[in-house]
Amino acid sequence: MKSDRIFGLVTLFVALAYIASATQIQTSFLSDPVGPRTFPILIGIVAAISGLVLIVRPDDDPDWPPLRTFGSLFIAIIVLIAYAYALKPFGFLIPTAIAAGILSFQISPRRRMAVLTGLGLSVGLFLLFKYALGLGLVPFPKSWIG
Repeated sequence: MKSDRIFGLVTLFVALAYIASATQIQTSFLSDPVGPRTFPILIGIVAAISGLVLIVRPDDDPDWPPLRTFGSLFIAIIVLIAYAYALKPFGFLIPTAIAAGILSFQISPRRRMAVLTGLGLSVGLFLLFKYALGLGLVPFPKSWIG
């Protein structure tokens, strides 16, 4: 109950700050009748109501996962951050294969399947993004391509 109320309070404060910042949006003379502020303010109101519901009607205290789960989540976050930084210098295929392989190994610790999953996702996503969606992906480091 305590964790829901704390999260609800944080959500409420963030929603109020979001609404306050949305009211500062400048309106041009050529804007539509509703204006650019309406949608962000509505999102903030929904978030504030959600925060209030969490404060007023919290659930029972949750059963938190074991500490090992948090370690796995930390590793996944580090892998994804490294992946984001590795895309530009190393191209798409190599970092994607490594990141997908590591994350696959975390889900099911079988080395062979993790390697195959990493390679398959890397090539499959590259083909999808490059040719089906037309994104300008670089497959390998630019020094390899020329």
